Amino acid sequence: MIKVIPKTALGRFDNEWLHSRFHFSFSGVAAPMGSRFGALRVWNDDLIRAGTGFPQHGHRDMEIITYVRHGAISHADSLGNEGRTEAGSVQVMSAGTGIQHAEWNRESVDTELFQIWVEPDRGGLTPRWATADFPRGDRAGRLVPLASGEKGVEGALAIHQNATLYGAQLEAGTRLRHELAPGRVAYLVPAEGRIKVGDQAAGARDGVAILGEKTFEIAVEEAAELLLFDLPA
Repeated sequence: MIKVIPKTALGRFDNEWLHSRFHFSFSGVAAPMGSRFGALRVWNDDLIRAGTGFPQHGHRDMEIITYVRHGAISHADSLGNEGRTEAGSVQVMSAGTGIQHAEWNRESVDTELFQIWVEPDRGGLTPRWATADFPRGDRAGRLVPLASGEKGVEGALAIHQNATLYGAQLEAGTRLRHELAPGRVAYLVPAEGRIKVGDQAAGARDGVAILGEKTFEIAVEEAAELLLFDLPA
């Protein structure tokens, strides 16, 4: 089954500094995909106004991946980690037994990002944070691992789950095929552009849920940047 969730149908939250769209139910707001898809629990599409952000707050027992699409986000946490993650790059936080952190848009422009939460494969982990630059040019024409806990996947930020988040920059006319092992599902979001997954069309910031498929094809109709999460059902 391949199911497209239009961005217009996503859950939503808006205030003076934050505009969020939720692929999964979050913070009391219902969303089309319900509360989870396999091990995937959150996929939030956030716009954070310049000079604003999330004050210090806590998390535990969750792998939290932030992918910055435009602008940058600055991070500080209770472990003493500090960093700035720019567009095209990724940060990973393993909340583990508990971590406090704050995220601020200290830029002069609005920041747009995806925040993605996946359940860890076990509890009681030591909290940690890491970030990495992934040049967008390196993702041309192929799926590149950005964050992964799968054996044999190299060059990606580590997460504590048998899952891989891929990124790709694809020109119009490109066709990619992706295989799903038994017991696996995939969730795909084009950050930009327009694609078809099988015979289902999806535009920028739509969600595509894929389950029960051994293999599927991505056909690019308009130059696209996309993220694909391959994870346990």
